[in-house]
Amino acid sequence: MRDHVTVPRRLRPGDLVAVVAPCGPPDPERLARGVRLLRELGLEVVTGAHVLDREGYLAGTDAARAADLQAAWCEPDVAAVFCARGGYGATRVLDLLDWEAMRAAGPKTLAGSSDVTALHRAFAVMLGVASWFGPMPACATLSDPEGPEPRTLEHLAAALFGTPAPVEGDRVIVPGRVEAPVTGGNLSLLAALCGTPYELRARGRIVLLEDVTEAPYRIDRMLTQLLMSGALDGAAGFALGSWERCGDPYPVLRERLAPLGVPVIAGLPVGHGTPQLSVLLGALGAIDAESCSLTGSNTAPVEAV
Repeated sequence: MRDHVTVPRRLRPGDLVAVVAPCGPPDPERLARGVRLLRELGLEVVTGAHVLDREGYLAGTDAARAADLQAAWCEPDVAAVFCARGGYGATRVLDLLDWEAMRAAGPKTLAGSSDVTALHRAFAVMLGVASWFGPMPACATLSDPEGPEPRTLEHLAAALFGTPAPVEGDRVIVPGRVEAPVTGGNLSLLAALCGTPYELRARGRIVLLEDVTEAPYRIDRMLTQLLMSGALDGAAGFALGSWERCGDPYPVLRERLAPLGVPVIAGLPVGHGTPQLSVLLGALGAIDAESCSLTGSNTAPVEAV
Protein backbone atom coordinates (compact mmCIF):
# COMPACT_ATOMS: atom_id res chain seq x y z
CA MET A 1 0.00 0.00 0.00
CA ARG A 2 1.26 3.45 -0.90
CA ASP A 3 1.59 6.08 1.84
CA HIS A 4 1.44 9.08 -0.48
CA VAL A 5 -0.31 10.08 -3.68
CA THR A 6 1.10 11.69 -6.80
CA VAL A 7 -0.99 13.87 -9.08
CA PRO A 8 0.16 13.32 -12.68
CA ARG A 9 1.06 16.35 -14.75
CA ARG A 10 -1.52 17.99 -16.96
CA LEU A 11 -1.51 16.88 -20.57
CA ARG A 12 -0.13 19.06 -23.33
CA PRO A 13 -1.06 19.21 -27.02
CA GLY A 14 1.04 16.67 -28.87
CA ASP A 15 1.19 14.23 -25.96
CA LEU A 16 0.87 10.56 -26.83
CA VAL A 17 -2.05 8.76 -25.16
CA ALA A 18 -3.18 5.15 -25.34
CA VAL A 19 -6.71 3.76 -25.48
CA VAL A 20 -7.15 0.25 -24.06
CA ALA A 21 -10.14 -1.95 -23.22
CA PRO A 22 -9.67 -3.60 -19.80
CA CYS A 23 -13.40 -4.16 -19.28
CA GLY A 24 -16.20 -4.81 -21.79
CA PRO A 25 -15.76 -4.84 -25.58
CA PRO A 26 -16.15 -1.40 -27.21
CA ASP A 27 -18.23 -0.84 -30.31
CA PRO A 28 -15.71 -0.34 -33.15
CA GLU A 29 -17.52 2.68 -34.62
CA ARG A 30 -17.86 4.37 -31.26
CA LEU A 31 -14.21 3.67 -30.52
CA ALA A 32 -13.16 5.20 -33.84
CA ARG A 33 -15.18 8.35 -33.11
CA GLY A 34 -13.72 8.58 -29.61
CA VAL A 35 -10.16 8.20 -30.87
CA ARG A 36 -10.84 10.87 -33.49
CA LEU A 37 -12.14 13.19 -30.76
CA LEU A 38 -8.97 12.77 -28.69
CA ARG A 39 -6.95 13.64 -31.78
CA GLU A 40 -9.08 16.74 -32.31
CA LEU A 41 -8.07 17.77 -28.78
CA GLY A 42 -4.49 17.82 -30.04
CA LEU A 43 -3.36 14.46 -28.70
CA GLU A 44 -1.53 11.68 -30.50
CA VAL A 45 -3.40 8.41 -29.99
CA VAL A 46 -2.46 4.74 -30.12
CA THR A 47 -4.76 1.85 -29.31
CA GLY A 48 -4.01 -1.41 -27.54
CA ALA A 49 -3.24 -4.45 -29.67
CA HIS A 50 -6.31 -6.24 -28.29
CA VAL A 51 -8.69 -3.28 -28.02
CA LEU A 52 -11.22 -4.84 -30.40
CA ASP A 53 -10.93 -8.41 -29.12
CA ARG A 54 -14.07 -10.05 -27.77
CA GLU A 55 -14.40 -12.93 -25.31
CA GLY A 56 -18.09 -13.16 -24.45
CA TYR A 57 -18.90 -10.08 -22.36
CA LEU A 58 -15.20 -9.19 -22.05
CA ALA A 59 -12.89 -7.29 -24.39
CA GLY A 60 -10.68 -10.32 -24.95
CA THR A 61 -9.02 -12.70 -22.53
CA ASP A 62 -7.93 -11.57 -19.09
CA ALA A 63 -4.30 -11.98 -20.11
CA ALA A 64 -4.73 -9.89 -23.26
CA ARG A 65 -6.58 -7.08 -21.47
CA ALA A 66 -3.98 -6.98 -18.71
CA ALA A 67 -1.14 -7.00 -21.24
CA ASP A 68 -2.58 -4.03 -23.15
CA LEU A 69 -3.08 -2.03 -19.98
CA GLN A 70 0.39 -2.76 -18.65
CA ALA A 71 2.08 -2.14 -21.99
CA ALA A 72 0.38 1.23 -22.33
CA TRP A 73 1.24 2.27 -18.78
CA CYS A 74 4.86 1.16 -19.09
CA GLU A 75 5.49 2.77 -22.50
CA PRO A 76 7.71 5.76 -21.67
CA ASP A 77 6.24 7.97 -24.39
CA VAL A 78 2.62 7.49 -23.27
CA ALA A 79 1.39 10.31 -21.03
CA ALA A 80 -2.13 9.01 -20.39
CA VAL A 81 -4.14 5.81 -20.61
CA PHE A 82 -7.82 6.05 -21.48
CA CYS A 83 -10.16 3.13 -20.88
CA ALA A 84 -12.40 2.71 -23.91
CA ARG A 85 -15.52 1.85 -21.91
CA GLY A 86 -16.72 0.21 -18.72
CA GLY A 87 -18.99 -2.82 -18.56
CA TYR A 88 -17.31 -5.59 -16.59
CA GLY A 89 -13.87 -7.14 -16.35
CA ALA A 90 -11.45 -4.73 -14.66
CA THR A 91 -11.38 -6.69 -11.41
CA ARG A 92 -10.26 -9.80 -13.32
CA VAL A 93 -7.01 -8.18 -14.50
CA LEU A 94 -5.82 -6.77 -11.18
CA ASP A 95 -3.91 -9.87 -10.10
CA LEU A 96 -2.31 -10.21 -13.56
CA LEU A 97 -0.57 -6.83 -13.56
CA ASP A 98 3.11 -6.44 -12.73
CA TRP A 99 2.75 -3.67 -10.18
CA GLU A 100 6.51 -3.26 -9.70
CA ALA A 101 7.01 -2.65 -13.41
CA MET A 102 4.09 -0.24 -13.52
CA ARG A 103 5.38 1.59 -10.45
CA ALA A 104 8.77 1.95 -12.12
CA ALA A 105 7.09 3.56 -15.14
CA GLY A 106 6.23 6.58 -13.00
CA PRO A 107 2.95 8.46 -12.62
CA LYS A 108 0.75 9.25 -15.58
CA THR A 109 -2.92 9.86 -16.23
CA LEU A 110 -5.54 7.09 -16.03
CA ALA A 111 -9.04 8.04 -17.19
CA GLY A 112 -12.30 6.11 -17.07
CA SER A 113 -15.37 5.40 -14.95
CA SER A 114 -18.01 2.80 -14.08
CA ASP A 115 -16.23 -0.61 -13.99
CA VAL A 116 -12.91 1.29 -14.19
CA THR A 117 -13.53 2.09 -10.50
CA ALA A 118 -11.64 -1.15 -9.80
CA LEU A 119 -8.59 0.24 -11.59
CA HIS A 120 -8.87 3.58 -9.82
CA ARG A 121 -8.80 1.82 -6.48
CA ALA A 122 -5.95 -0.52 -7.45
CA PHE A 123 -3.85 2.26 -8.98
CA ALA A 124 -4.38 4.33 -5.86
CA VAL A 125 -3.39 1.52 -3.50
CA MET A 126 -0.56 -0.02 -5.54
CA LEU A 127 0.85 2.98 -7.41
CA GLY A 128 -0.21 5.94 -5.28
CA VAL A 129 -1.42 7.88 -8.31
CA ALA A 130 -4.44 10.16 -8.64
CA SER A 131 -6.71 9.35 -11.59
CA TRP A 132 -9.62 10.84 -13.51
CA PHE A 133 -13.14 9.46 -13.02
CA GLY A 134 -14.99 10.63 -16.11
CA PRO A 135 -16.18 9.99 -19.66
CA MET A 136 -14.62 7.37 -21.92
CA PRO A 137 -13.86 7.45 -25.68
CA ALA A 138 -16.28 4.69 -26.73
CA CYS A 139 -19.21 5.79 -24.55
CA ALA A 140 -22.25 7.86 -25.47
CA THR A 141 -21.28 11.28 -24.09
CA LEU A 142 -18.16 11.38 -26.27
CA SER A 143 -18.91 9.07 -29.19
CA ASP A 144 -22.57 9.47 -30.17
CA PRO A 145 -22.99 9.81 -33.97
CA GLU A 146 -24.24 13.39 -33.59
CA GLY A 147 -21.07 14.36 -31.74
CA PRO A 148 -19.88 14.69 -28.14
CA GLU A 149 -22.06 16.24 -25.47
CA PRO A 150 -20.72 19.82 -25.20
CA ARG A 151 -20.48 20.22 -21.41
CA THR A 152 -18.89 16.78 -21.08
CA LEU A 153 -16.22 17.56 -23.66
CA GLU A 154 -15.52 21.04 -22.31
CA HIS A 155 -15.10 19.76 -18.76
CA LEU A 156 -12.94 16.82 -19.87
CA ALA A 157 -10.63 19.09 -21.86
CA ALA A 158 -10.27 21.41 -18.88
CA ALA A 159 -9.56 18.43 -16.62
CA LEU A 160 -6.86 17.02 -18.88
CA PHE A 161 -5.14 20.25 -19.88
CA GLY A 162 -5.89 22.73 -17.10
CA THR A 163 -8.31 23.14 -14.21
CA PRO A 164 -11.97 22.14 -14.58
CA ALA A 165 -14.86 24.15 -13.15
CA PRO A 166 -16.48 22.91 -9.93
CA VAL A 167 -19.08 20.17 -10.35
CA GLU A 168 -22.45 21.43 -9.15
CA GLY A 169 -25.23 19.26 -7.78
CA ASP A 170 -28.91 19.96 -7.28
CA ARG A 171 -29.64 19.03 -3.65
CA VAL A 172 -28.12 19.12 -0.19
CA ILE A 173 -28.76 16.16 2.09
CA VAL A 174 -26.54 17.31 4.97
CA PRO A 175 -25.20 20.90 4.97
CA GLY A 176 -21.61 21.81 5.65
CA ARG A 177 -18.23 22.40 4.08
CA VAL A 178 -15.18 20.15 4.07
CA GLU A 179 -11.86 19.89 2.25
CA ALA A 180 -10.30 16.45 1.92
CA PRO A 181 -8.91 13.98 -0.63
CA VAL A 182 -11.56 12.52 -2.93
CA THR A 183 -12.05 8.78 -3.31
CA GLY A 184 -14.81 6.40 -4.39
CA GLY A 185 -16.53 5.85 -7.72
CA ASN A 186 -19.17 3.34 -8.76
CA LEU A 187 -21.07 1.95 -5.77
CA SER A 188 -21.43 -1.58 -7.17
CA LEU A 189 -17.69 -1.88 -7.75
CA LEU A 190 -16.82 -0.44 -4.35
CA ALA A 191 -19.09 -3.00 -2.69
CA ALA A 192 -17.56 -5.79 -4.80
CA LEU A 193 -14.06 -4.77 -3.67
CA CYS A 194 -14.84 -5.25 0.02
CA GLY A 195 -12.45 -7.80 1.48
CA THR A 196 -9.83 -7.29 -1.24
CA PRO A 197 -6.53 -5.39 -1.09
CA TYR A 198 -8.20 -2.61 -3.08
CA GLU A 199 -11.23 -2.00 -0.86
CA LEU A 200 -12.44 1.51 -0.16
CA ARG A 201 -10.97 3.31 2.85
CA ALA A 202 -12.95 6.46 3.41
CA ARG A 203 -11.40 7.78 6.60
CA GLY A 204 -10.63 11.49 6.22
CA ARG A 205 -11.86 11.53 2.62
CA ILE A 206 -14.71 12.82 0.51
CA VAL A 207 -16.46 9.81 -1.00
CA LEU A 208 -17.88 10.02 -4.52
CA LEU A 209 -20.70 7.52 -5.14
CA GLU A 210 -22.82 6.85 -8.24
CA ASP A 211 -24.49 3.96 -10.04
CA VAL A 212 -26.80 2.92 -12.87
CA THR A 213 -29.77 0.52 -13.17
CA GLU A 214 -29.75 -0.38 -9.49
CA ALA A 215 -33.06 -0.47 -7.60
CA PRO A 216 -33.17 1.42 -4.28
CA TYR A 217 -33.14 -1.83 -2.27
CA ARG A 218 -29.92 -2.86 -4.02
CA ILE A 219 -28.37 0.55 -3.30
CA ASP A 220 -29.43 0.03 0.32
CA ARG A 221 -27.78 -3.40 0.35
CA MET A 222 -24.49 -2.13 -1.06
CA LEU A 223 -24.36 0.89 1.26
CA THR A 224 -25.10 -1.40 4.19
CA GLN A 225 -22.24 -3.67 3.12
CA LEU A 226 -19.84 -0.71 2.99
CA LEU A 227 -21.07 0.52 6.37
CA MET A 228 -20.83 -2.88 8.05
CA SER A 229 -17.39 -3.59 6.58
CA GLY A 230 -16.02 -0.34 8.03
CA ALA A 231 -15.18 1.02 4.57
CA LEU A 232 -17.08 4.26 5.29
CA ASP A 233 -15.74 4.76 8.82
CA GLY A 234 -14.45 8.29 9.31
CA ALA A 235 -15.61 9.61 5.93
CA ALA A 236 -15.26 13.41 5.71
CA GLY A 237 -18.20 13.90 3.35
CA PHE A 238 -20.12 12.47 0.42
CA ALA A 239 -20.57 13.76 -3.13
CA LEU A 240 -23.35 11.77 -4.80
CA GLY A 241 -23.30 11.61 -8.57
CA SER A 242 -25.85 10.31 -11.05
CA TRP A 243 -28.28 7.45 -10.34
CA GLU A 244 -29.50 6.71 -13.84
CA ARG A 245 -32.47 4.35 -14.05
CA CYS A 246 -32.31 3.72 -10.30
CA GLY A 247 -35.84 4.86 -9.46
CA ASP A 248 -35.78 7.30 -6.55
CA PRO A 249 -32.61 6.50 -4.59
CA TYR A 250 -32.64 9.59 -2.38
CA PRO A 251 -34.70 8.26 0.54
CA VAL A 252 -32.28 5.37 1.08
CA LEU A 253 -29.21 7.55 0.44
CA ARG A 254 -30.43 9.98 3.07
CA GLU A 255 -31.35 7.21 5.51
CA ARG A 256 -27.97 5.45 5.28
CA LEU A 257 -25.61 8.44 4.95
CA ALA A 258 -27.15 11.35 6.89
CA PRO A 259 -26.59 9.67 10.30
CA LEU A 260 -22.84 9.82 9.66
CA GLY A 261 -23.07 13.55 10.39
CA VAL A 262 -20.83 14.81 7.58
CA PRO A 263 -21.68 17.02 4.58
CA VAL A 264 -23.59 15.22 1.84
CA ILE A 265 -24.44 16.82 -1.51
CA ALA A 266 -26.20 15.09 -4.38
CA GLY A 267 -27.25 15.35 -7.99
CA LEU A 268 -23.76 15.88 -9.37
CA PRO A 269 -23.54 15.03 -13.10
CA VAL A 270 -20.78 12.46 -12.54
CA GLY A 271 -20.89 8.77 -13.38
CA HIS A 272 -23.54 7.82 -15.93
CA GLY A 273 -25.99 9.96 -17.85
CA THR A 274 -25.57 13.31 -19.57
CA PRO A 275 -23.58 15.44 -19.05
CA GLN A 276 -20.76 13.40 -17.57
CA LEU A 277 -18.22 15.56 -15.78
CA SER A 278 -14.77 14.59 -14.48
CA VAL A 279 -13.44 14.24 -10.92
CA LEU A 280 -9.81 13.68 -9.95
CA LEU A 281 -9.75 10.82 -7.44
CA GLY A 282 -6.90 10.97 -4.96
CA ALA A 283 -6.38 14.73 -5.11
CA LEU A 284 -7.76 17.28 -2.66
CA GLY A 285 -11.33 18.38 -3.17
CA ALA A 286 -13.86 20.53 -1.35
CA ILE A 287 -17.57 20.11 -0.73
CA ASP A 288 -19.48 23.37 -0.28
CA ALA A 289 -23.12 22.70 0.53
CA GLU A 290 -24.01 26.38 0.18
CA SER A 291 -23.21 26.22 -3.55
CA CYS A 292 -23.92 22.46 -3.67
CA SER A 293 -20.59 21.90 -5.41
CA LEU A 294 -17.51 19.70 -5.43
CA THR A 295 -14.39 21.62 -6.33
CA GLY A 296 -11.34 19.62 -7.33
CA SER A 297 -7.70 20.56 -7.39
CA ASN A 298 -4.41 19.32 -8.77
CA THR A 299 -2.97 19.25 -5.26
CA ALA A 300 -1.86 16.02 -3.63
CA PRO A 301 -2.94 15.40 -0.04
CA VAL A 302 -0.45 14.52 2.65
CA GLU A 303 -1.85 11.00 2.89
CA ALA A 304 -2.80 8.68 0.11
CA VAL A 305 -5.81 6.71 -0.99
